[in-house]
Amino acid sequence: MIERYLVVAGRIRQEVVALERLVTRSERAITAMRQRSEDEDLYLDAAALNLHDFYAGLERIFHHIATAIDRSLPSGSEWHRDLLRQMQVVLSQVRPQVLSDETVRILDEFLRFRHVVRHIYTFEFEAERIEHLVQRLRPCFERVQDELLAFADFLDQLAQDD
Repeated sequence: MIERYLVVAGRIRQEVVALERLVTRSERAITAMRQRSEDEDLYLDAAALNLHDFYAGLERIFHHIATAIDRSLPSGSEWHRDLLRQMQVVLSQVRPQVLSDETVRILDEFLRFRHVVRHIYTFEFEAERIEHLVQRLRPCFERVQDELLAFADFLDQLAQDD
């Protein structure tokens, strides 16, 4: 049995639970924003922060997979994008694809937004973009959750086989 597989599988499951909370909080922030327009900027900031944290949580999962399973972590100025792309690659004799091509395409938009949150002032946020991302967040999460949990199951099986 290879314990590192079980550790990564456990971390994936733990992070997925936290990610669902972030999805719900993002949705609540947009709902509250629509109900209390005088505080729109505050709720928009909350939604943006939760969107940022959603992708950051995914990136933690990808980091665990890259270091413990792939044993290769991208570096350089494009490492965030390279890490996401690494999750769609099949590594023969190591692991299957973690995320489908379509899921990676969808997540790329959330990756780009994470970059925006880190590099502009909150008063520069575009309400329409944040609302759009929050509308897409739950379907994205459900897709990612299915694929990550399937990968965690693969790791559990791999640990039992060794």
